[in-house]
Amino acid sequence: MSGHSKWSSIKHKKAKKDAQKGKLFSKLARKLAIEARQGGGDIEKNPGLRMVVEQAQEAGMPKENIKRAIQRGTGELPGVNYEQITCEGYGPGGVALLIEAVTDNKKRTVSEIRHILTTNGGHIGEVGCVSWIFERKGSMVFDKKDIDEEKVMDLAIEIGAEDVREEGDTVEVIFPPENFVKARGKIKEYNLKPDLLELTMVPQTTVPLEEKEAIQMLKLMDALEEMEEVQNVYANFDISDEIMEKVS
Repeated sequence: MSGHSKWSSIKHKKAKKDAQKGKLFSKLARKLAIEARQGGGDIEKNPGLRMVVEQAQEAGMPKENIKRAIQRGTGELPGVNYEQITCEGYGPGGVALLIEAVTDNKKRTVSEIRHILTTNGGHIGEVGCVSWIFERKGSMVFDKKDIDEEKVMDLAIEIGAEDVREEGDTVEVIFPPENFVKARGKIKEYNLKPDLLELTMVPQTTVPLEEKEAIQMLKLMDALEEMEEVQNVYANFDISDEIMEKVS
C-alpha cells in the first residue's frame, strides 16, 4: 500500500461520508476560492478551477455553493481571504510528508499541523526537507472489478502513461501532468470511470512500515485529513497487504 495512490483511493471512498458531515464541501469551497483567485473564474480558461468544480459536482455540492465560492475567489462577493500553504515533515518510521492547506490564518494552521504530527509519532520539518522526494504527476485509480483491463492499457498508451501499477484490488495509471486534460477526454471516449482522477505528488522512493508504525501512520493521516484547512496529504509510506488487512 503506497502512500500516494491507495490513500487517495481510501479518501475517495470516504468522500460521501465527509460530504454528509459538510466537511468536504467546506474544503472544496476553500479550494474553489483559491483557484478562482489565482486563475480567474472562467472554467474554460482555468483548468485548475475546472477540475475542482468537477470534484465538487461529483461530491454533490449544490451549484449555488460552487458559484458563491468562485465569486468569493474573484472578489465578486465579499469573503474570507484564503492563502495556500505547504508544510513539510516526517511521520513514523521517517515517512516523508507533504501537506497542502488553504487557510485564513497561516500561524494557527501550521501550529495545528505541528501538534498533530508531534502527537502521532512525527514532526514538522524545514522548507525543502522532503519536497524533493515528490514529483507532480497525473493519476487515475480504477477498481479492478469494474474495468476492462485491456481498455485501461490502451488508454494508458494514448495518454503517454509513465507507469501502470496494480496494488491489491486497484489499478493506477501515472501520466505526465501536462496530459491531464487529454486524459480526462480519453476516459470519456473509452467509457471508463475511474474511482479517482487527480493531479497528485508521487514519491520517487517509499518507506516500508511494520505493523506498529503502520497503525501510527494511518492514524496520523486520518488526523491531518480531519483538519478543515488541509486539502491534500502526500506521503511515501509503503504498507504490505498483509499488515493492511490486520490494521484495517
